[in-house]
Order: sequence, then structure tokens, then C-alpha cells
Amino acid sequence: MTKRNKIIYWISTLWLALGMLSTGAVQLLKVKTEVDVITHLGYPVYLLTILGIWKFLGVIAILIPKFPLIKEWAYAGFFFAMSGAICSHIASGNPINEIFPSLLLLILTVVSWYFRPAERRLISVNLNQSVNLNP
Repeated sequence: MTKRNKIIYWISTLWLALGMLSTGAVQLLKVKTEVDVITHLGYPVYLLTILGIWKFLGVIAILIPKFPLIKEWAYAGFFFAMSGAICSHIASGNPINEIFPSLLLLILTVVSWYFRPAERRLISVNLNQSVNLNP
């Protein structure tokens, strides 16, 4: 992995972790503005607790070494949560400024996932080798 890719990975991953921790904390504490947003979107308030806990666990999973399968699940969870948030805001007719935080976290999720080091991947693939998929 090149130095440039390591820098991109760590910057995007740390920003992603910070964003998920901060939004997870707001959700777990059920801050009034967050409760207003979730009810405006048509979801029950208890969903904030579930999302907050999942975000904290996901951050732990992507930051600790090893456990590549758990990392894949965490990245998938972040992707689905943020893309779902974007779709919910769009379906509710919310302005772009309410969609932007979820979009930024979605982009950070994809960038962090794409640039993760080989030891943090489930399967390491060398794209220069041909693979025979027929037995």
C-alpha cells in the first residue's frame, strides 16, 4: 500500500469514526432536534437507540486491527444506514442541507472501505493475476 493510500485511508476513516460517534451519541442521548428529525421522517423514536448502538459498535469494528469479516459488516451497515437516511430525507422532501451530513458520511464510508489496507480486507485480490472461476 502506498503512503498516499494510507493517508487517504486514515483521514477518511478517522473522519468517518468521528462522524459516526458524534451522530451516534446524539441519537443515544435522544437530543430534541434528532427526535424531531426522526419523527418527521416517519420513524419511531426507539430507532435512535438502535442506530446509536450500531454506530458505536461499527466504529470499534473499523478501528481495531484484525477481524476483517466484522469490518465488512460494519462498512455495510454504515453504507445502508447512510443511504437509507439520504433516501428518507429525499422522500420527505427535505432540503439539500439536511441531506448533506448523511451524504458526507456515505462518501467517507466508501472512501475508507476502498482504501483500507490488505490486512483489513476479507479477501486480498491481486488484480494482475488471472483467476480461473471454472473448476
